[in-house]
Amino acid sequence: MADYTPELNALHTGDLYQCNSPELFRVQMECRALVHRYNQLDPRDMEGHTALLPRIFAEAGQGCFLEPPFFANWGCFTHLGSNVYANFNLTLTDDTHIYIGDHVMIGPNVTITAAAHPIHPELRRKGMQYNKPVTIGANVWVGAGVTILPGVTIGENTVIGAGSVVTRDIPANVVAFGSPCRVVRPIGEEDRRTFDHGRPIPPQLL
Repeated sequence: MADYTPELNALHTGDLYQCNSPELFRVQMECRALVHRYNQLDPRDMEGHTALLPRIFAEAGQGCFLEPPFFANWGCFTHLGSNVYANFNLTLTDDTHIYIGDHVMIGPNVTITAAAHPIHPELRRKGMQYNKPVTIGANVWVGAGVTILPGVTIGENTVIGAGSVVTRDIPANVVAFGSPCRVVRPIGEEDRRTFDHGRPIPPQLL
């Protein structure tokens, strides 16, 4: 990743900036080239995929794997903890920082976006944009088809149900789903003993 310039710093202030500048585009395409290379590797080439992750992302802990294809606006502004797994078609609109904690599981067709545009069309015509970081805590499970919007924080251990649109912060240790996503119940002792609507967990797994 190139050294930060004033234009790159503007991505992380939360203020409006012009997103269609030639310099930003040039650096962004260099980052995307690494994502493209990852997606073109033979699926059996696990070593090749693992070696590319620290070059694509700001951080990539041990044991991470993203099923190809995945897509990122930059890649270099996303931070992966250890043992992060993402299924097919993860999209990261990481125009500012996205933080994904240890042991996070992400289902297929998930979008995590840190980028936003102003409501007024004249500003959008000028290419104006602003960004708000996203944080996903450790041990979170993000279900299939979830969209997580700019500025959201999801607390550790939480489950986000499939198809949810997460528009605001979700606390730790809960099950949440819906559009907009809302807390449905806490994760409790019953979840330690059962799975799949009350089926008992085998004793050797407890």
